[in-house]
Amino acid sequence: MKKEMMRKGTVMMAVCLTAAAAFGTMTASAEGKKIGISLSSKELARSLKDEEYLTEYLEELGYEVDVQFGQGDANIQASQVENMIMSGVDGLIISPWDGSSMTSVVQLAHENNIPAIAYDANILNSEYIDYYSADDLEEIGATQGRYIVEHLDLDNNEDTFNLEIVAGDPADSNATYFYNGAMEVLKPYIEDGSLNVPSGQIEFSVTGTPGWEASKAQTRMDNILSTYYTDKRVDAVLCSNDGVALGVISSLKSVGYGAEDMPLPITTGQDCDVASIKSIIAGEQTMTVFKDIRELAKNATYMIDCLVNGEEPVIEDYVIYNNGVKDVIAMVVEPKALDINNYQELLFDSGYYSEDVLDME
Repeated sequence: MKKEMMRKGTVMMAVCLTAAAAFGTMTASAEGKKIGISLSSKELARSLKDEEYLTEYLEELGYEVDVQFGQGDANIQASQVENMIMSGVDGLIISPWDGSSMTSVVQLAHENNIPAIAYDANILNSEYIDYYSADDLEEIGATQGRYIVEHLDLDNNEDTFNLEIVAGDPADSNATYFYNGAMEVLKPYIEDGSLNVPSGQIEFSVTGTPGWEASKAQTRMDNILSTYYTDKRVDAVLCSNDGVALGVISSLKSVGYGAEDMPLPITTGQDCDVASIKSIIAGEQTMTVFKDIRELAKNATYMIDCLVNGEEPVIEDYVIYNNGVKDVIAMVVEPKALDINNYQELLFDSGYYSEDVLDME
């Protein structure tokens, strides 16, 4: 499967309003129509934000919305999507738990003249997916990598720092992009000796975390610390998302990191989960990547609205992600590094979260 992305500067020939113009405009043709939304798992903290904003924007346009969660099980999710198709939804927004598991149900949607788009993670090996509401995936990893480089001051420091890598779920098509983006930044520093990986665990195949599970990240970090760090300390851990970051931090704290004489290393993340925002405020997790789900959901709403009404979206700046059999056009949201210095502005002043969430358990 092709992994590369190509940014295009041309405007697609289309008749649908641009995304910016579409919102605030009630489309009469949406009345009485239903969009099925399939999200991979309610256990992923960010999924509730996906549900909130997708529902809000689609209902603004007059659609009825059916949101279902796949329970972190590809078979359950595929069955749910099939039931949506059989119930007669007019369009589908699918965020797959396993990108390769949706091929047959997307074909079924096509056979029933129901347009479908991929959301957050690509649907693999399907010739019937043309559009994808996505984050700039490799840039997310690059943002994490640059944060480590800048905060260890690697370009101006002759010391060697110890790094470990805790990547994402190998079954998630996005996880490879995150890893590749980060490693493109970090690999030169590993090669010149500025960064050392004492465990030797560098390749994605050995650093991945099945299911993005914090407990699995914690167990792996426990093993790394007990085997390779009896006489040295960790300076940075590249964690692909907030869940695995919290698992890594739990492991580090269990062996004394976080004490006054043994500060926690730099730890990255992504998604701005509330638990990780609390951790950042508490001085534990160092950073996360802010991906504005409002924009992701707005892009998805715009694209599916166009397709349901027999039109093609106008996308002036897009990225191509190959899904294994074809190039898929993606509207992307640019990521931003978030840490103790700017979380207030990005999350609370912007209205993304209410500060009340900090009081929740």
